[in-house]
Amino acid sequence: MKTQAMTEQLELYGCIQCGKCTGGCPVARKTTLNIRSLIYYMLVEPELKVDAHEELWDCTSCFTCVERCPKDVRPAELIIALRGQLVEGGRIPETIGAALMGTFRQGNPAGMAREDRSAWTDSREVKAAQDGCDLLYYIGCTPSYDIRAQPITRALARAFTVAGLDFGTLGIEESCCGNEIRRMGEEGLFEMLVEENGEMIRAVGASRMVTVSPHCFNTFKNEYGLDGIDVLHYTQLVAALIEQGKLELANEVNKRVTYHDPCFLGKQNRVYDEPRAILQAIPGVELIEMDRNRERSLCCEGGGGRMWAEGTNLEERLAFQRVQEAADTGAEILAVACPFCLLTLEDAVKVRGLEEQLRVMDIMELVNLSLGEE
Repeated sequence: MKTQAMTEQLELYGCIQCGKCTGGCPVARKTTLNIRSLIYYMLVEPELKVDAHEELWDCTSCFTCVERCPKDVRPAELIIALRGQLVEGGRIPETIGAALMGTFRQGNPAGMAREDRSAWTDSREVKAAQDGCDLLYYIGCTPSYDIRAQPITRALARAFTVAGLDFGTLGIEESCCGNEIRRMGEEGLFEMLVEENGEMIRAVGASRMVTVSPHCFNTFKNEYGLDGIDVLHYTQLVAALIEQGKLELANEVNKRVTYHDPCFLGKQNRVYDEPRAILQAIPGVELIEMDRNRERSLCCEGGGGRMWAEGTNLEERLAFQRVQEAADTGAEILAVACPFCLLTLEDAVKVRGLEEQLRVMDIMELVNLSLGEE
């Protein structure tokens, strides 16, 4: 797409070059990524040479730039579009290419066998959504395959069972939601996933669907057009179940806990209260807030395809800053509600040598402790 056409399509002419996008971008502080300058070049140059901008892969799609823009321009969408040009020309990092190919062939960026997508069940019997259910439980790629994330998936299934919900999963027929695929610039593959997944989801006939990951929640809620289906992140559903008295948390978890707001749950979808309501409902938990919380939360640097791209600055990962902020509160547990945040922040704790001081846990792992032994 030519520069002028892209500029018009993305409505970049509204930009007043105030610099709030770059000033608020957590990645711009440690790399050469400068979204204000990119927009400027789009406005004044006949053609932008995307090959010269390796820093395009540093963007995490956290959408802080969108949050800060006073003119309702969506700067992050420009980066996605420019990445699309690189994808079309095959000029992408090898790891990004592998993630895209894995999704095309096996339905997940890791390229894991589709037959293993239900390994998280650990031989437990889980209803097939295709047989009909009130709640479609969409697992997602990382919660299905990653050994560290699988306990979250099982804890949610247990909570739904305890609460008496009629839920089911798509099993090995489930495929990647495509949220990161689109943000890596592969629009064609994303559209294919939307068509195939959308058809399968509608065929289930469930009135509600719930996701483990905020990334899946975001794309199903905002980009799939699933009219008539209420799309929820698990924190919204679990908080409601607790409030309705359907999920009783009895066992004390005597820990000081701080909570990290995931970008795709907080900034992009304004889900701030429900995760905190869950934590405060767990007996014994003392919730301590970090200075940067809610809409000011610092990105963990796992979104927008960054789970599969190294980036241009490996020495100053945002996750390193974030775990230090958490440790400085005096909290024993850094609670998260996103599998990407779980993995990036847990790795950061190990790299920074904070294992004796801080442990990273998903909210559902704490809920599971409060539910007691199965």
